[in-house]
Amino acid sequence: MRFDNLADGSEMGIRLDDSTRVLVARIWRDYMREQIGKILVGVFCMIVIAASVGAQARLVEPALDKVLVEGSRTLLWALPLAFLGVAIAKGFATYGQSVLMQMVGLRVIATMQSQMFQRLVDSDLAFMQGDATGKLLSRFTSDVNFLRDAIVKSITGMARDFLIVVVLVGVMFYTDWRLAAVAFVVFPISVVPIVKIGRRLRRVSANTQTEIGMLMAMLDDVFKGARQVKAYGMEAYEQRRADNLFESLYRLFLKAVKTRSRNYPIMEILGGLAIAAIIAYGGYQVLNGETTVGRFMAFFAAMIMAYQPMRSLANLNASLQEGLAAAQRILSMIDYRPTIINQSNAKPLKVDMGNVILNDATFSYVPEKIALTNISINVPAGATVALVGSSGAGKSTILNLIPRFYDADSGSISIDGQDIKDVTLESLRASIGLVSQETGLFNDTVRMNIEYGRLGASEDDIINAAKSAAAHEFIMALPNGYDSVVGERGMKLSGGQRQRLSIARAMLKNAPILLLDEATSALDTESEQAVQTALRALMHNRTTLVIAHRLSTVVDADLIYVLNEGRVVESGPHDELLALNGTYAQLSRLQFRELGHDRLAASPAQV
Repeated sequence: MRFDNLADGSEMGIRLDDSTRVLVARIWRDYMREQIGKILVGVFCMIVIAASVGAQARLVEPALDKVLVEGSRTLLWALPLAFLGVAIAKGFATYGQSVLMQMVGLRVIATMQSQMFQRLVDSDLAFMQGDATGKLLSRFTSDVNFLRDAIVKSITGMARDFLIVVVLVGVMFYTDWRLAAVAFVVFPISVVPIVKIGRRLRRVSANTQTEIGMLMAMLDDVFKGARQVKAYGMEAYEQRRADNLFESLYRLFLKAVKTRSRNYPIMEILGGLAIAAIIAYGGYQVLNGETTVGRFMAFFAAMIMAYQPMRSLANLNASLQEGLAAAQRILSMIDYRPTIINQSNAKPLKVDMGNVILNDATFSYVPEKIALTNISINVPAGATVALVGSSGAGKSTILNLIPRFYDADSGSISIDGQDIKDVTLESLRASIGLVSQETGLFNDTVRMNIEYGRLGASEDDIINAAKSAAAHEFIMALPNGYDSVVGERGMKLSGGQRQRLSIARAMLKNAPILLLDEATSALDTESEQAVQTALRALMHNRTTLVIAHRLSTVVDADLIYVLNEGRVVESGPHDELLALNGTYAQLSRLQFRELGHDRLAASPAQV
């Protein structure tokens, strides 16, 4: 399954054009409700802020009429103190609201990131491999930033500004209901364009975030494949590819800016109309003695104060729509459920001997192309069985099915008579050691990369595993020994060194069943000989399934299965397969002829 398929939130039943209410309700129910204490205190702070703004507007009237016009000396000292007290209350309330709502928003984001990561690491292998790394990373970076702004700034800002507008409108009606009626006609009109612009901006934002994911995927490809880019002289091609994405993002961001900026002329024009009407009508009232200058200025101050949060509501709604578009993509990942899971009655796997049997197994990665057809393979307990065949024959697919990285479409796979679908995934994978051409090292210390095989292993066990894999000497030669960081994917090490660490990890795990995919392919001759000795000891009395591209490495395997186009075409020991003079014999002649003899000298089965 690809994340692109989830970008519209189809997995959770939310479409891109669904109402804002649905998404906000989901975020509240699943993430914000548990922080109700902080939210209630934050809302109280918002009420204090709104009341403070209303009080400042109301204090204008006595400041003008009682102090300046009537000359009240008592109010001359009282009103400044009142203004100061209101300002202090507003300042502390603003601080409390900001800190509390930041705490709420950041906790929501941290929880979502944790859930996304858990879904990712618990997901099926097909899910993780279905999209580029950059697109996955964009969920944790770009999308999260949009949503953080929506929660911390937009939702809380809209609540605060809405309360301020409500209080100030109340002040306006209390001060002069006729003037308020004139001004209030403008406010409902402004809602219509704000809503339409918000909906359009959400669509633009969704496209922008998808494009950002594509850009991150492309950058990830180029940076990790820098050697290939330079080796094939593809710098100009990659530059053109990047420029196309940069240009696409430029157009999308510009479109978002234009859409967002439409709020400004709309709000300015409507605000100008309201102010013009109030000045005309209010001035007429003052001149005719129907109201005082202080009352008019108090009303005018309340209206001006209300104008700013009204304009902010329009801008915050735009940010909210961008955040909700990101929320759809984030929640689609959180709502994903893997298909390869423990059955309700699954029991721990009990490995007595380690006999692995594939019985009539069929599998396809995509419905149109079958990778394996009716595969039946018996790996006797303690035996070494090799899988050979051309690339694409299905060898790696078989290795993927045994630890249930994928499930067979039909047929069965069993270990010591236990169907692997009836045992727990944890016990199944704990019983299997895997060494492949992809070393799978992490950007961590050498010690941690080896300890990955058995977390909590003692220092002696780690060192012994490294020695058995012919890795101890080169590890000690590193600047910090076992505490040396190997770099992303082990890039600070040579290919042979990376492979030996991977083998050391498998040795430390000490699993009863081994899956080996060209485990020594990256080793030099001297290291390979040392590792082969260790592998022979490790493979003794263990069930080992080997994928081999070089037939010389499996001539003494107990049993060899020859695959072609997803089917077993031959099986038997090396000599018997040669005598059949079939596919295996033909592959042997082609490979051994290059080495100058018909059959290599007998040697222990290698991988």
